[in-house]
Amino acid sequence: MEAGPRDTAHDGGEQLSPDGPDETPGSVTDDGPDPGEMSPEPEVEVELRPQPRLRVWQLAPIVILAAVGSLMFAFPLAFEFGDGGAVVAMLGLLLSCCAAGWGMMAARRVGHTWPGLPERGSGRRPDWRVVSAYALVFLGAVVLAVWRVARLR
Repeated sequence: MEAGPRDTAHDGGEQLSPDGPDETPGSVTDDGPDPGEMSPEPEVEVELRPQPRLRVWQLAPIVILAAVGSLMFAFPLAFEFGDGGAVVAMLGLLLSCCAAGWGMMAARRVGHTWPGLPERGSGRRPDWRVVSAYALVFLGAVVLAVWRVARLR
């Protein structure tokens, strides 16, 4: 026995051809629907590619370098290791700053920006107030770090 559609229209009803009905009213034609039949809402474009993200192999060295640098900076400041403490603290500060710069460059490469600054390639200029606020915060942190290390001596 073959499995297939049964022709049960024995009493003169609509007969099916072997490949289905000949014509179906209201179906889709080969050239698609008419423009009047299309939905009136505007089309929405959706980005199908995934957003670029930092991978683990990119983040791991940055996090490790930042952790080592911050520990080297924090321990001499907290426990005052004598004469060599200032050198170790400055080296830790240098390593922490290198990790921060490395992280910023990796984030910029995948398209992230600082809050308040325009996206890369947008053609807009950054607002001078935002840039000056970032510069003041950075300079304040550097002044406090150098002042604390100088007090160790």
